[in-house]
Amino acid sequence: MTNMRPQLIGVVHLLPLPGAPRWGGSMSAVCEHAAEDAKAFAEGGADALVIENFGDVPFTSERVPAETVAAMATVFSHLRQVANITLPFGFNVLRNDPMSGLGLAATCGGKFIRVNVHSGTMVTDQGVIEGQAYETVRKRQVLCPKVAIWADVHVKHAQPLGGGSLEDAAKDALHRGLADVLIVSGVATGESVDADDLRVVRQACPEAAIYVGSGSSVESAPRLLEFADGLIVGTSVKVDGLLAQPVDPARVQALRAAMDMERM
Repeated sequence: MTNMRPQLIGVVHLLPLPGAPRWGGSMSAVCEHAAEDAKAFAEGGADALVIENFGDVPFTSERVPAETVAAMATVFSHLRQVANITLPFGFNVLRNDPMSGLGLAATCGGKFIRVNVHSGTMVTDQGVIEGQAYETVRKRQVLCPKVAIWADVHVKHAQPLGGGSLEDAAKDALHRGLADVLIVSGVATGESVDADDLRVVRQACPEAAIYVGSGSSVESAPRLLEFADGLIVGTSVKVDGLLAQPVDPARVQALRAAMDMERM
């Protein structure tokens, strides 16, 4: 763990995009909703944002369709050019599409992609998903070599196929998958991370940048930042901490203050 200021990464949960079962028929509505959340994160002191096609349930275990990529690029353009959001951005194309993520990052100037299953094999609600580290790292070298790969370790809503320890999965993602950041999450969206899991990953990969991928809050930040370098936050900073609500800048600010207090 570094002595640098811990990073607060805000998750912009997109409304359903074209082609998704719950698509509402208006990209303007999608863009405006994303802009409001992005502005709240910026006002509250977030360091960067990650754009997710969160509303596109059920997710595919394979490549997303072209309309999803086009819609996410449209949202990015709106946030930059219309909403004037200047924070660094990354992309998480759910459920596990690093190739589309790299394409978006290369085209839009994204700084990182989040990959739910970068190495290893996980049993998920979309079925069995195999990591594509070989393809991902090579495609990055061609398209956008400076874009960072943020890899989940035993990602939420999933179980490792054939077992395998958290420690070994972290080492594989870092040393064999060449991930730039390791992400440790709870069992589901918004669920708290076990501090012991963070400790295990930190001990296994002391040189790694490690972020918490779910369940971070004002209350949990001090114990999480004992082992982590940053928090990726979506649910807890929304109004009343409810997933369906918009992001509350006051809650973002409170979390930012708690994170800064931890390193004072």
